[in-house]
Amino acid sequence: MDTLAPAHPSEASSVAPSLTRQVHERLRADLLGGHWQPGGKLPMHLLRARYDVGASPLRESLGRLATEGLVVHHDQRGFCAAAVSAAELRDVVDTRVALESMALAQAFARRTPQWEEALVLAFHRLSRTPRSVQVDSYEENPQWEVYHRAFHRALLSACGSPVLLGFCDQLYDRAYRYRQLAARKAYKRRNEQDEHQAIFDAVMAMDLPTAQRLLAGHYERTAALFTGTLGKG
Repeated sequence: MDTLAPAHPSEASSVAPSLTRQVHERLRADLLGGHWQPGGKLPMHLLRARYDVGASPLRESLGRLATEGLVVHHDQRGFCAAAVSAAELRDVVDTRVALESMALAQAFARRTPQWEEALVLAFHRLSRTPRSVQVDSYEENPQWEVYHRAFHRALLSACGSPVLLGFCDQLYDRAYRYRQLAARKAYKRRNEQDEHQAIFDAVMAMDLPTAQRLLAGHYERTAALFTGTLGKG
């Protein structure tokens, strides 16, 4: 019977980080997407079965996710998915509005034809993609999520600050978790396409105060929809 030769040390060292990164990305996506119940335990046997890995890469991934605020470690209970609350979402929205208003102002000051062209393309792709795979009920359309993130990133991309964009990306992820938790109950209670259209039009018209106001209102609606679903089953 054929046997596998032991991996060369350099090969082993390159495989482990890659495996941990893959587990981290999959687990992170599941936490953000609501697969694991907020506040619920993350049993190691279920994690091993779902991600088909051993305990070591899982623990390393969970540790990284704890630093990102998506996982909580309790000495006696192990790991749990971070809980959600209206108070945390309020904090996320307020911080996001403040930072993105600043980033948008900087982008306006540094606007170039290339930035406008990239924004036009991002909006075009988003506007032509349905929010849900199903027409009458919400089923996440992964391609819409890709284009949605790209549109919001394009709005701020000319700000000139990688650090500021990094913080905005982190807040997008935190808000995304809440959007997914509320999406099924809130589906068809808002017209996100019209909201994106209005923001895009204000930016193209070089109307910064209106663009900032509309962007803030866009995030406030998400917060209101999530808060309205609390305690409703």
